[in-house]
This record gives sequence, structure tokens and C-alpha cells, in this order.
Amino acid sequence: MKPYKVAVLGPIPRDTITTHHGEVIKKYGCATHTAIAISNLLGNKGTVYPVTHVRKTDHPAIIELLEPYSNINTDYISDKADRGDVIHLKFVDQNKRLEKQTAFMTPILPADVEPLLDCDVFVCVPVTDFEVPLETLKYIKKNSDASIVFDAHGPTTALTNHGERVTKFWVDRDVWLPYIDVLKMNKEEANLSWFEHEYDEDELEGNHEIDEALLPQFAMHSLKHGLKSLFVTLDAYGVMVYTMENGELKQQHVPSVPVEHVIDTTGCGDSFAGGVAFSLLLNPDDSIRAAQYGNAMGAQRTQGKTFEVFKSLEETNLMLEHAYGKPL
Repeated sequence: MKPYKVAVLGPIPRDTITTHHGEVIKKYGCATHTAIAISNLLGNKGTVYPVTHVRKTDHPAIIELLEPYSNINTDYISDKADRGDVIHLKFVDQNKRLEKQTAFMTPILPADVEPLLDCDVFVCVPVTDFEVPLETLKYIKKNSDASIVFDAHGPTTALTNHGERVTKFWVDRDVWLPYIDVLKMNKEEANLSWFEHEYDEDELEGNHEIDEALLPQFAMHSLKHGLKSLFVTLDAYGVMVYTMENGELKQQHVPSVPVEHVIDTTGCGDSFAGGVAFSLLLNPDDSIRAAQYGNAMGAQRTQGKTFEVFKSLEETNLMLEHAYGKPL
């Protein structure tokens, strides 16, 4: 069997995080969570290729951070433009946070992924709407047989001219859907992706999560527009998985992998995406197992401040067996 190849597209921001416990953590985030999560699961069975743009001042530290992972190839982490993300996150509770961005990477364009078109999976984890453009997804879809896993955090987040990271409606959603195989989002992002014909002004105040009763309608629409599967995470309650079988919507709740104490939730979504992508390498048609791997990697991420929280495939499989029983 030939080794697997996985490309991870997204920023590696220099993050300053104030947790809901008041602790301050400084580290490189986003695509590093995805890449390292997949790296630990892959072991010697494949290679992970982060594709991103970073600042020259951050480049050496990022390479040093990834150096212990022998199956992560850092050749596509570029500082040529000397532009990368710098983000400040302040958690007001375990999941809700205030965000500010003070530096911005250049977008990942078709030329950046052209050497990697033979990858088995492209995992796209943008955190802002400019980082992984639609033209890049179109290029991958046209020129590669790879599956595309995409996180909706990017197209539902924008920047103000004061550097504030704010949510926005994914108004051109249907233009993107034909170029995504697996779409991952949380309930707030789902609300920003499934909108009314017209709102009362009061309805637009504050941040809202989607009414779960609307999720099947949204899922059916998305699957008819090109998705193979939709994952909507429910924080500590796990994830809803939506697929189509013989023209009928299939939906299933996959409970979370329980943890006793949450230390830091930053990067849980990126880690979830990594678990999903890895599982799809093994069995592209098993969305439930993919959700379980995603839950496991998200749970692992909550258990510390460093990347040492991520476990090997053997250890992760023991977690899955304890949480869900042996796979069918």
C-alpha cells in the first residue's frame, strides 16, 4: 500500500490566548493542531504537508515546533511574502471568546497547492474568509481526485478595520458547496450559513446558534448542492452527521468522547477536522467513524496547553473503543 499524503491548508497564527480560567497561553495554532493530530494518527503510514504563509520572524519557531514530527513535511510553509496571522483570543467561558487579529497572511492560492495534487485529502481550516479562497478549491477539484474537508469557520468570519474578528453570513455558500466534499461547522456557523429571506432588525442582534430543528433542512440543501457529508458539532454533546442515501437524508447523533476536566478548547475544531480527514483515508464512506475520530481528537485537544495532548492511533483507538465500543 502506498503511503498516504494529506495536505493541511490554513494559517499558523501566533496566538495569545486568555483562557476562561484567566491563564495566558502564547503559541502557534490553527493548522498546527490539524497537522499534528493527523501526524500522530498516521505514524509511519504517510506524510502531512502544511500549506501556509507565515511571517519571517515566526518561520524558524514554527519549523522548530514541527521538527519532532518526522512525517510532517514543512517545505510548503512559506515566508516569501513575510505575512502571517497574529491573533488574540480572550475566552469569556469555556467556548465563547472575543477575538482580535493584528496581522494577516497572504491567501493560499492554486500555485501553492499545485505540487500536492496527488494528495489523498486536502483539509482546509481557514479561520478568516480570505485565507483559503474559492478559486483554490475549484483548482483542487478540477485537477485532483483528493477529498476536500472544509471548515466553515473561515467564510463565516471577517475582519473590521479595527482588527476585530466578527461573524458574518456565508451569503455565497451555494457557490462553494460543489467544491467541498465534507463540511464541518458548529451551530453558530450553521446559523450563519442557513439564513432567512428577510430578517426583522431585532433578529440580527447578538450571536445566535441555529435552531436544531432547522438542521435537517439545511443539511438536505447542502447535500443536494454537492456535499457528501455535513458535520455540525454540538460542543460537549458531540456532533450531528448528515449524509444522503438513495436520495433520502440520513442523520445521526454521535456523542462526544467524555473528558473530566477541560483545560483549553482552542484548536478543538481544527483537531476535529484532522480526525475526520484521517478516518476518511481509512474508509471514505464511513462518516460515523469519521465523526468518532473527530470527537476523539477534539477531546484530546482540551486536555492541555501543548501539542503533547495528541495521542497515537493505538491510544486513540482505545479511547474510541471505551466511548463507542469496537467498530462494526
